[in-house]
Amino acid sequence: MSVELKASVRDRVGKGAARELRRQGLVPAVIYGDKKAPLSIAISYKDTFRKIHDGGFLSHVIEIDVDGSKHRVIPKDYQLEPVRDFLVHVDFLRVGKNATLTVDVPVHFENEEKSPGLKKGGVLNIVRHTVEVTVPADSIPENLVVDLTGAEVGDSIHISAVTLPKGVVPTITDRDFTIATIAAPSALRSSEGAEGDEADEGEDEAAAEKDEE
Repeated sequence: MSVELKASVRDRVGKGAARELRRQGLVPAVIYGDKKAPLSIAISYKDTFRKIHDGGFLSHVIEIDVDGSKHRVIPKDYQLEPVRDFLVHVDFLRVGKNATLTVDVPVHFENEEKSPGLKKGGVLNIVRHTVEVTVPADSIPENLVVDLTGAEVGDSIHISAVTLPKGVVPTITDRDFTIATIAAPSALRSSEGAEGDEADEGEDEAAAEKDEE
């Protein structure tokens, strides 16, 4: 595993110390878990912010080099300042040997051009952009692939249609939940709605005429 982030031990904590770190281009973070004491660290703001915006930050096991000591971790949470959107703090969970983790894995759709429903102008309505799964720490997939080959308008794609990598188990086990649907084109829906409205109007007129008689 390549070293993903370099860090240094953080001696001071608190808002003042955090502001000072940000002035130095660093962000406060903590490594916890695996029955060991929490370790307060400082990491590169630029490198960490880029990894967050690259996607999949919370579903990748990485190695942090803390002053020469290696720590195998997975990012568990990060806080952004709500107004200015800058990175405030990051939490890392230690990953022990043979650990099983619960993570959100992104969903990737392929073969859209082989979906008759989409070719007719249907719309891919994504219900879940990620799926929460339990998985061995060494086997976290980059994404879950949904094959849209043959999907027609009105079809729903459920988790049972997804080929899951070995060891990957959805945390939702009580139902075959929906990943996406192929919705009818808006023009078709509008046309059907208009026809329905005209039929309703016709029935109302007929009822009114009957009342007058």
